[in-house]
Amino acid sequence: MSTAAATGRAFRVSPKHLPLVVTVGLFLLLFGAGSLLFDGFFSLQVFLNFFIDNAFLAITAVGMTFVILSGGIDLSVGSVIALTTMVSASLVEKHGVSPAVVIPLVLAMGAGIGLVMGAIIQYFEVQAFIVTLAGMFLARGLCYLISIDSITITHPFYVDVSSHRIPFPFDTAITWNVVIALFVFVAALYLAHYTRFGRTVYAIGGSEQSALLMGLPVPRTKVLIYTLSGFCSALAGVVFTFYMASGYALHAGGMELDAIAAVVIGGTLLTGGSGTLVGTLFGVLIYGAIQTLIMFEGTLSSWWTKIVIGLLLLFSCLLQRVFERRARPA
Repeated sequence: MSTAAATGRAFRVSPKHLPLVVTVGLFLLLFGAGSLLFDGFFSLQVFLNFFIDNAFLAITAVGMTFVILSGGIDLSVGSVIALTTMVSASLVEKHGVSPAVVIPLVLAMGAGIGLVMGAIIQYFEVQAFIVTLAGMFLARGLCYLISIDSITITHPFYVDVSSHRIPFPFDTAITWNVVIALFVFVAALYLAHYTRFGRTVYAIGGSEQSALLMGLPVPRTKVLIYTLSGFCSALAGVVFTFYMASGYALHAGGMELDAIAAVVIGGTLLTGGSGTLVGTLFGVLIYGAIQTLIMFEGTLSSWWTKIVIGLLLLFSCLLQRVFERRARPA
């Protein structure tokens, strides 16, 4: 009896990690279902395509994870991505500026937008929803000031990066976008779990007042969180430019909602203070798996992706409430 009890304790999952376990299990279920239903689905290249087609979403979701962990929200990310593609395409194609200048410039632009929004949120005590909504409209409006038409990028650097494939085992390949996304993910993991900044982000999400009483640099950290989100959005915009080889004001429409959905489906609480970047990554993979399942099925509209993601988001929120109630002391 004691042995059985010890075994049960060994396999018992902590309530803190239950959302992540559910997310990983859901991804495995989707991938397994696709493998059973469709020939060719169970392959390394199909799995790698989840990353290839959603690298920009993964980078955006990394920045969004820090924001939601702190109890905030950032609705500007999709518009910042679109603005990044428009500025890049306009400078490279119409003004002949080198990509070596354009890419650092747009990254600084994204970080600057995030910095301004973070400062307004922190020092003027305006709700993050309102400030980032204003940022969303501003960035999208600036896109149309640059051009109402799509700008195709023909610069050799962008064309080469877009078309280049990095060999992978078993006759498969990935793109540079995947390498960038994975590098951002690893760097963010270190930032979240091995730095004072990361610990402060979790503390702010748990209780901002308690974080202040502990002497943590709350104001500076909140500004840096939105700066980081803006930087990640701009980097996602650079990656999106490589992916689409164009700039367009309508690029990344609704991407902010996709990023929020990936983070929440990944197990991060919308109220902040609890969640993991690993969960966010699996949230993005679930998004990719659903897209691929619909593509393999062949008769369903791509809008079914949004429908399924919406249902999963609702399911995740309900599940979070159940876990919260179970975790409360009686």
